[in-house]
Amino acid sequence: MSQIKYDINETAKTITIKNIPEAELKISPDVHFYSIDESYFNPFGTADYNKITKKVKAEIAKKMEKSKLKTNAENRLISELSKILILTNTMGWTLHYNGETIVSETVLKGKIKT
Repeated sequence: MSQIKYDINETAKTITIKNIPEAELKISPDVHFYSIDESYFNPFGTADYNKITKKVKAEIAKKMEKSKLKTNAENRLISELSKILILTNTMGWTLHYNGETIVSETVLKGKIKT
């Protein structure tokens, strides 16, 4: 929500949503090992730990793509934008997106779905 670009025109009583960025999935924290002491009891070195971390992140990314995270995020976005729509309608303002006036949640859902 914080990355949405919008413009508020108080005289015309309009809120124009200029840009809604694409959903992005991030895996945190981003850990890199720089110095690991390799010994008889610890045969792994820095490169080994970094390779393992890279493989684990790739597996997590695959699972995230197959999950419902993006759908859930999209539903949450529509829910939050619907609140803005209700507020603008209540105050006598209008909400615009992609050059069109958004008059209902159904229209909003149709515009947001990718």
